[in-house]
Amino acid sequence: MPWLPRLQVFEIDDQTWFPPFLRAHIQNALTLTWTTPLPLSTAPAVLAARVLQSELPGEDLSSYTFVDFCAGGGGPTPEIERVVNDSLRAKTPGRRGASFVMTDLFPNVESWKRLVKGRKSLFFEDKSVDARDGGDVVRRWKKEEEGGKEGGKVCRLFNLAFHHFDDELAGEILKDTLENSDAFAIFELQSRTLASFLTTLLLLPGTLLAAPLYAIRNRSLSALVFTYLLPVIPFVLVFDGWMSGLRTRTPAEVEAMLRERGGDAAAGWKVRSGRRRFLWPFGYLDWIVCTREEGGSVGSRPES
Repeated sequence: MPWLPRLQVFEIDDQTWFPPFLRAHIQNALTLTWTTPLPLSTAPAVLAARVLQSELPGEDLSSYTFVDFCAGGGGPTPEIERVVNDSLRAKTPGRRGASFVMTDLFPNVESWKRLVKGRKSLFFEDKSVDARDGGDVVRRWKKEEEGGKEGGKVCRLFNLAFHHFDDELAGEILKDTLENSDAFAIFELQSRTLASFLTTLLLLPGTLLAAPLYAIRNRSLSALVFTYLLPVIPFVLVFDGWMSGLRTRTPAEVEAMLRERGGDAAAGWKVRSGRRRFLWPFGYLDWIVCTREEGGSVGSRPES
């Protein structure tokens, strides 16, 4: 159980005054956090993929288009796409994979271009996308991406993102999701617990150790300057990590909001949640997966 009530505090990376080039460094650092397995651990992105494989109804995820509404620098989505589609193609070589789409209010297009290169099932939106008004994006990708998918479904992804929304905005996003999607998944790497706050501290030595390799790979002198000379990047990662923990909702809180804001439409949705450890002893991936039960129709709205 959380040891503190949820607080709608601010995160530096959310602020419009935060320089875009530093925001890109923060986003890329979080992507590494998602995708880098440490000794005796499993990368959180791999665990997220396994959750989708086990919790979404049916055995064939190739019927889904997954739209990540807060992709940042890519986050876990490219790795989730790889794990999911490698598994699908291992069972049936040559089969069509599930589609994954990266979007964000502040699109990190340069990072996304590198990530989608050579990938047939990974895409991105190069314009700003607001998660509270995602119906058009969902419908367009469902219908137009490679001609659409007969009987296809849409699942929205909120990877290390849903905690950013205040209650009013989160309610609008849930309402839009219920009206236009078949499923959604929330993945968080932090919670309102002391253990989570201790785990977040590991971002400090991790950033200091990884900065040289990151700078070489991305040809970025500024990454070194703002890690060692002016340690803005490690400070923001730890500070925002702690603030994220204070903002993160429990599964019960998300479900209560879903039922309250969704009205009659929420009755047709099933909520499941759990956690998987990615780093011993305190690092956990917390997940919530919500699916439209059979018989519910996309686009339906509560009766007035």
